[in-house]
Amino acid sequence: MGINTHIADYDWNAALAALAWQVELGVTEVMVEAAIDRYELPEKQEPVIAKAKPTTPVIHEAPKVDTALAAQTGAAACADLEALRTALGAFDHCELKKGARNLVFAEGNPAAPLMIIGEAPNREDDIEGRPFAGRTGQLLDKMLAAIGHARDSDAAATSAYLIPALPWRPPADRAPADDEIAMIRPFLLRHIALTKPRAIIAMGNTACTVLLGQSGVLRLRGTWADIQGTPIMPMTHPAYLLKNHAAKREAWADLLAVQSKLKP
Repeated sequence: MGINTHIADYDWNAALAALAWQVELGVTEVMVEAAIDRYELPEKQEPVIAKAKPTTPVIHEAPKVDTALAAQTGAAACADLEALRTALGAFDHCELKKGARNLVFAEGNPAAPLMIIGEAPNREDDIEGRPFAGRTGQLLDKMLAAIGHARDSDAAATSAYLIPALPWRPPADRAPADDEIAMIRPFLLRHIALTKPRAIIAMGNTACTVLLGQSGVLRLRGTWADIQGTPIMPMTHPAYLLKNHAAKREAWADLLAVQSKLKP
């Protein structure tokens, strides 16, 4: 129902009363002089912008690296000692590297028949960047001289080749963790394969753990073991001998066994 309206002079109350009367009559539309085209689209229509649902950012984690496999692959690719040293220097998976001052690789003649594998580097080793530095190194040099070998010998037959079980010093000289040993062992085995010593002295628990998978050097010492066809003599470390002088007798017996093994 519609009603035609004309502009008239209404006060506010009169206009409200007229509107209420029209609603009561059932008026649903107000008719004006000009026709309204209800099909005409507006010239401008506000775009409807859908609100995007908040999304949780996707964090892509880097794939985990099998560090032991990476070490095996890297070590196997080394054709010589220089390549091995470079590969160790570039191996970033071992946390020990981040806290160490220097990479401690080796000292002596790599053609020596005798290889000495010690513990992980201590403070003096780390500072100087060489194995068996400081007082322990001085005692070791005397021990080697007693059986006719020296790290600085010009002749290969009477020289000795010294390397640490791990190339980086652990924080506060703690024992290396199992995963650290697993990462470094392939490099150590490759070191042995490249130099081909006739006999190895494994000095201390860490050396025995890395090489033989066993600890307890006081129990292992004096008995020959074998790795990759090379005989290994477990021995107490010079650092232990400096504090336990009574153990020097057993160490001397072990040195004589090594000397006998190296005889032609």
